[in-house]
Amino acid sequence: MNPENDHLLALLDEIDARYEQIEQQISDPAVAREPSKLIALSKERGKIRPIVLKYREYKKAASDIADAKHITEGSAADADLRAMAEEEIEQLTPRKEQLLEEMLNTLVMADDMHIDSVIVEIRAGTGGEEAALFARDLYEMYNRYAADRRWRVEQLDFSPSDMGGFREIVFNIKGEGVWAELGYEGGGHRVQRVPETEAQGRIHTSAATVAVLPEPEEVDIQINPADVIESVCRAGGPGGQNVNKVSSAIRLEHVPTGITVSMREEASQHKNRAKAWRILRSRVFELYEGKRRAERDSQRRSMIGSGDRSEKIRTYNFPQNRVTDHRIGLSLYNLDKIIAGDMGELVAALREYDRQQRVKNLHLSPKAAAPTAK
Repeated sequence: MNPENDHLLALLDEIDARYEQIEQQISDPAVAREPSKLIALSKERGKIRPIVLKYREYKKAASDIADAKHITEGSAADADLRAMAEEEIEQLTPRKEQLLEEMLNTLVMADDMHIDSVIVEIRAGTGGEEAALFARDLYEMYNRYAADRRWRVEQLDFSPSDMGGFREIVFNIKGEGVWAELGYEGGGHRVQRVPETEAQGRIHTSAATVAVLPEPEEVDIQINPADVIESVCRAGGPGGQNVNKVSSAIRLEHVPTGITVSMREEASQHKNRAKAWRILRSRVFELYEGKRRAERDSQRRSMIGSGDRSEKIRTYNFPQNRVTDHRIGLSLYNLDKIIAGDMGELVAALREYDRQQRVKNLHLSPKAAAPTAK
């Protein structure tokens, strides 16, 4: 066996041992009396269970192959028994190799597949009204892609522009595999086209920024309410008019990180508070997760972009009907379909490139069991 497979199997041994440890802890009556700990252990078990089952199937196949080889190499076995053993080796060997490949892919992508809710923030950048219209186009692109995937979209907050665009829009997308597919969208998006406001037919360049944040469950991140300053005021609409006569707008400030969230979308103070807390948890979670990932993988070999708003990741060139993703050097000449929500080819290319980088990183970094690339 080659050294890379040795390394992979060593990681799988550790995961298998951890699974056994979790099973024992869950069976402990003392743990059963701590709901938060029980929930966390159950989630971890569910996350690694698929790969553990595959690994155990792999070990069974490897054991059966070894037994069959012992028969073929022995002098005592008759011809029929040897033939049966050779047939078993022929059948089990490709299955064993397939399981190894499946486990490798599952191992490097497992973290992403278990995040089924994200909060997306789109903000208009340079370009005035055209940038706000582009922000609206990006929102509609993600909305249509989500509809095709049967994901649920919930608008959380938005600030409209005079021509129907968005200065900023924040929304939640929930569904299986949503982070695995949309986690690559964070960064700077640039558009080149003739704006609706352009009378001379000249091509302008405008920009919008996108942030995609995993929405953690409360069990994933605990924020001490004492660390959060809440301010309540009346919600103001465009032009400064009052949306309502009561204090319903909520502003939260997480003192340890300085992260702030303002929410005025709903007339209900209770609903605004709930939405603001969801966004705050996501932003704080992403900040801490980013630090943890940086410590674990200082060279960031598996990154497809940092997700930082200042990093230009993609250009949408309307005159050429071209989309270029600068991180992987991919250009597709079907912008009309992509902006209409048909993002499948683009997402698949990003995921495959990321998978390859993670596999490479797994082999180069013995301590990194499942690096995250977003």
